[in-house]
Amino acid sequence: MITRPGKSEYLPLVKKYIDLVPEGNIISILREQIEENIFILNKLTEENANFRYAPDKWSIKTVIGHIADVERLFSYRILRIARSDVRELPGYDRDVFAEMSSYDKLPLSKVLNDYAAVRNSTACLIDNLPEEAFTREGEFNDHIFSVRAIVYIIAGHETHHINIIKSKYLNHT
Repeated sequence: MITRPGKSEYLPLVKKYIDLVPEGNIISILREQIEENIFILNKLTEENANFRYAPDKWSIKTVIGHIADVERLFSYRILRIARSDVRELPGYDRDVFAEMSSYDKLPLSKVLNDYAAVRNSTACLIDNLPEEAFTREGEFNDHIFSVRAIVYIIAGHETHHINIIKSKYLNHT
């Protein structure tokens, strides 16, 4: 079983995400998250999915796309570190990613299909790693991260953004 990472295995900035992950089997948590969130998001109309709670904020579609984009990046990092290719990995600019994405132009169904495909791929990758891979470490953003920390960051990052969608978007659509 994949255990919760220690504080030395991740950048302190991401502790807020790791703290959002409940106790339990992390692979099951990842699979339950996507089922629950797709169920909620599938109820949105296109108009609701394009809603922005402030002019400078992303739409729900862009938030979901952001979750998928970040998870893709973190899954790649998991793969590299799990395979012991530990050369330092570059960071990314989330705002440039969001600006250059086409999520707002896509139908919600395509955004949700992409979101689910990324999560299913991540869960499959994690589920097929050998136990010893989860404690392997690599560096990005000038900090050491373990594979298991990245797994928890993925789950917590999604929870963070879904909580924002529920509190700032769904209450106004």
